[in-house]
Amino acid sequence: MKDDPRLLTEGEAEKVEMASLFLPALGRMAVCGGTHGNELSGVYLVQEMERQRKEKGDGVWPIPVTTVLSNPRAVEECRRYIDTDMNRCFSTATLSSPMTDSSPYEVQHAQELNNLLGLKGSADAIDMICDLHNTTSNMGLTLIHYSTSDWVTMHICKYLQTKITKVPVRVLVMDVPISDAYSLESVSKHGFSIEVGPQPHGVVRADIYLIMKEAVDMTIDWIHKFNSGTVFEGGDMEAFKFIKSIDYPRDPETRTLTAAIHPQLQDRDFCLLKRGDPLFLSFSGETVTYEEEGSLHPFFINECAYYEKGIAFHLAKKLTLTIPTVQVKKD
Repeated sequence: MKDDPRLLTEGEAEKVEMASLFLPALGRMAVCGGTHGNELSGVYLVQEMERQRKEKGDGVWPIPVTTVLSNPRAVEECRRYIDTDMNRCFSTATLSSPMTDSSPYEVQHAQELNNLLGLKGSADAIDMICDLHNTTSNMGLTLIHYSTSDWVTMHICKYLQTKITKVPVRVLVMDVPISDAYSLESVSKHGFSIEVGPQPHGVVRADIYLIMKEAVDMTIDWIHKFNSGTVFEGGDMEAFKFIKSIDYPRDPETRTLTAAIHPQLQDRDFCLLKRGDPLFLSFSGETVTYEEEGSLHPFFINECAYYEKGIAFHLAKKLTLTIPTVQVKKD
């Protein structure tokens, strides 16, 4: 028996070391708000962080943090975008497309942000981007990223699930090749979108702002602890994987909506849909039900900004993911 139960024998220590994945320290992080100019929690959080830096200096956070107001023209006009959705402009193909005088403002600015924070896919890319978003859907705090094998991002998500208790914290994985990933956080080596709602666009709610701020603070806290040598134990965590999008029922000729989200589905993001559950209520009073074979989970239900995209909600499959123990690689 060991004199101190906290001490490991040499053999036990070797097993722990073998089980741990040693990963490089995260030297630089960016917090980006206003990618959509009318999603105001991120706008005001970035402005508050910039105020804190001006007042207290760069040492206000325990790690180097760059703050970015991602779409300043859209923020100034309190619009989602000026010419096109900026959060669809960060695929490798779009970032490498030639620019002309007629190129959309957001495509031009996306390439500028790539030069500032990337280049995407390169060794010089910033280590972590947290891109801040609001949704009109009742999604609580949802962390969205692109890979189930990015152990840094997965561990940060697991940490936030453990630490934040005021609202449900869900992890959503898009699981597409990083070259095809079209949102801002895909420029960094690691990263995710922080999506908090419900909040109307063009409005800031204190409760939603505070949830977003806590998520950013906890992310900075995790990175500082990781860089300082804390071992983060692996294990199982819950996540959702995007499957497909569902449009509203429409008139086949005019393409106008013929139904709205059913009252029994509204505000129930991430519930489990079963065959026969109501999805839509037509304007003439008829119910459209869920008739898929598999049971899936809807999210971004009735998101205001998705009407133009032909999306009533997305569907996801719930997963249990196993992640390894991680610690920083020593120089």
